[in-house]
Amino acid sequence: MRDLVRFLPLKSQFVLTGNVRDLQIRADGERAHAGSLGDVLADALGQAGYDDIVRYDPVAGFCDLTALAAGRDPEAALTRLGLTPSGGKAAGGIDLLNTVLQRQAELDGPPLALIVDFASRLVVRSDALSASEQSLFTRALVLAQTVQPRPTGPERAPRFNTVIWIAEKEGDLPDWLLIDNPRLRHIPIATPDRDARSAVAPSLVRSMPGGREASEEVLTKARENLVDVTEGMLLMDLNAVVQLGRAERVDVSAIGEAVRRYKVGVTEDAWRKIERRRILEGAATIRKRVVGQDHAVTHMMDIVKRAATGIGGARRGNRPRGIAFLAGPTGVGKTELAKSMTELLFGDESAYIRFDMSEFSAEHADQRLIGAPPGYVGYDVGGELTNAVREKPFSVVLFDEIEKAHPRILDKFLQILDDGVLTSGRGDRVYFSEALIIFTSNLGIYTTGADGERRANVTADQPFAQVQARVREGIENHFKLVLNRPEILNRFGENVIVFDFIRPEVGNRIFESMVRSVCADAQASGQQVDIAPEAFEALRGLCVADLSNGGRGIRNKIEAHLINPLSRALFERDGHGPVRITKLEHGANTTLTLEAA
Repeated sequence: MRDLVRFLPLKSQFVLTGNVRDLQIRADGERAHAGSLGDVLADALGQAGYDDIVRYDPVAGFCDLTALAAGRDPEAALTRLGLTPSGGKAAGGIDLLNTVLQRQAELDGPPLALIVDFASRLVVRSDALSASEQSLFTRALVLAQTVQPRPTGPERAPRFNTVIWIAEKEGDLPDWLLIDNPRLRHIPIATPDRDARSAVAPSLVRSMPGGREASEEVLTKARENLVDVTEGMLLMDLNAVVQLGRAERVDVSAIGEAVRRYKVGVTEDAWRKIERRRILEGAATIRKRVVGQDHAVTHMMDIVKRAATGIGGARRGNRPRGIAFLAGPTGVGKTELAKSMTELLFGDESAYIRFDMSEFSAEHADQRLIGAPPGYVGYDVGGELTNAVREKPFSVVLFDEIEKAHPRILDKFLQILDDGVLTSGRGDRVYFSEALIIFTSNLGIYTTGADGERRANVTADQPFAQVQARVREGIENHFKLVLNRPEILNRFGENVIVFDFIRPEVGNRIFESMVRSVCADAQASGQQVDIAPEAFEALRGLCVADLSNGGRGIRNKIEAHLINPLSRALFERDGHGPVRITKLEHGANTTLTLEAA
């Protein structure tokens, strides 16, 4: 508004774009209120000496914005423009608007401001105007150059018969009207900053339940909380948050809860509904599935406990409930830990939202995640990630093998980790504030030598402390030197969890657990299977001899040396009843000797 008023003596036309549908700040003495852009414009123009302020939009036509409030004839200004008003309004179309622009420019007497609202809807395509559209904006361009200001008011301040165009985007109007036009001022309207939100917060928090009776300390804390957690939101959103809080009787001291409900559309805080006992017993349960990675399990459980207790819940912005970056060799339990956490939270390990980032290695693959922009194929479908999180805001989102994604996609993750919000191709804001975000990666396990050959950066014979240090160093080098995106690494903070190699003692535990699982599956299918100690040790020697592929390698060996030959032997065996594996012979194909138990 200050920019507009400053240039009223210098420019004949203005174009306002950006956040034009939001509420705007209007001052009332020392207090600030939020009003529509039209009301705020009318106040500013009235104080600048404009008695007649006419608004036009493609549906309602013409009307006087200030006549009734000032006690004047609401049809007088419309009559000055040569219109035939009825009930304080005059119908209009693009051809009549064209004529009115010419009449306004020729008006004598007090200055008259014409506000053309929803100007974006005046044209179908700004780069291919119809004859009437071309005529309208050509007249606007010519009049902007030819009209002259006249002195008005007691101070004889120069004023034009001003035209103000209100459009969503600058590109909605013809470029030749805006670019290099010295008599037109383009004023972009940004989303509310912290000062704007702080200006309206006092009146909003007082209208919340308990706001009239609350102490000044409680009100101050509520104001700060409201301003912090609504970063990136509109003033209209703040107003809606308070209305929702009043409707659902959310106390002023819990205004952050009202904001959370407004963002994700879920009344209950699902994180706080998780049974405390499940989380307390969760570490022991997960360690049975993710063997030998106690430090990783403890760290992940700390993240979940922080999310469930709400510590850090009054955080600034909309950051996710938890963030974890799981790094380490293949087959050591990174994805298994993500599945285990999902089962702990949802009771179903397949309930997480998983993205294999090797599918997003192309430059424009980000359109699959957030949706195609307007005008492109698939725009109406939306993005896979934004659609999934909108449907399930309380979820575990797993990005598998993140290093395989195109660097351009990593910029989207920066928005998620920092702001907790992603704007889809359709322009919808999707909040990740209730999600647990998990990344997995093999970064730091291998390095590229000077000759371009890939070499192991860490090996299983190194102690874990050395493995952890070298993997972290490899991750830092990748984000800082290769991608030149150290800011993404900073968002992970101390939540980079390095997994250890599968050591021999851990490999033996995994082997025994998997063999028990195979026997249990056989029993569930109606076949009792036992393994003699000699055969068991022979099988162990085959399965844990090479642990370079981790637990996944052990599972592959068990499939080759136990499941396949056992299935073959049971199928060929005529008899039924319990059997015992007494001998294992390893050759081109492993064979088992079965005896009735």
